[in-house]
Amino acid sequence: MTISALDLLLFASTGALTGMVGALLGLGGGVFLVPLLALGFHLEPRTAVAASLVAVIASSSSTTIVNMRRGLVNIPLAFTLLLLTSLGSLGGGVVAEFISTRTLYAIFAATLFVVAVIVTFKSGTRNVIDDAGLEVGALGGRVVEEGRTLSYVMRRLPLALSVSLVAGAISGLLGIGGGVIQVPVLNSFCGIPIRVAAATSAFMIGPTAAVSAFVYLGRGDMDPLITAAITLGSLPGSILGAWMSRRMPVRSIKTILATSLTVVAIRMAVAAFWM
Repeated sequence: MTISALDLLLFASTGALTGMVGALLGLGGGVFLVPLLALGFHLEPRTAVAASLVAVIASSSSTTIVNMRRGLVNIPLAFTLLLLTSLGSLGGGVVAEFISTRTLYAIFAATLFVVAVIVTFKSGTRNVIDDAGLEVGALGGRVVEEGRTLSYVMRRLPLALSVSLVAGAISGLLGIGGGVIQVPVLNSFCGIPIRVAAATSAFMIGPTAAVSAFVYLGRGDMDPLITAAITLGSLPGSILGAWMSRRMPVRSIKTILATSLTVVAIRMAVAAFWM
């Protein structure tokens, strides 16, 4: 495949756009990047996944710097879940070699539909408690909103651990970052505010993606030029997205999240069953 300077610019622009939206929603840009690369640029799906994983690592790092300064990353919770997401990611990366393109698209579409439904029906969930002195436990925490210190408590830890393993596998299999599953579940069922769930997920996405990225690199699925262009574009895009998330109402973030996931899921379903 011959790659021109214009092609590289388009890849970089795509990385910037998906990095921005991914950081805004805390999902990692892979959930939008993989469909664009596979269906828009007609890249072989595993090449698209490999490029997405590297871009996700870069955007996760830059986003985390912004979120750490804002005090949104729950470090104890992140490290509690990270081992299982990493194990799942390694397994997903290995299994991807044995799954057909149509099956990958179908798994992608089904995952996004389920998550979109969860986000839609749980959009009114508000997990913060207006009590700065509340005992939050080892995995809870506090956030500052509009000058007030609010508390939150971690609930249903076994569910979060189970979902983290699945999220890691989905990340390695599809290159989309485990946040697409972890963020909605942590917010809707485990008591974690959406901004904290997104920031904590972004912190975990990098190490999780790195595990399976080495599997794709070892198999020769990665195109260095395309991957580099997308990754370089994703860095400024993700920083902009993290900055925007601070200024956007929570309900708006959830609406954009559900709508985006539904649109991408429909497109992937069409690719899986009618192409």
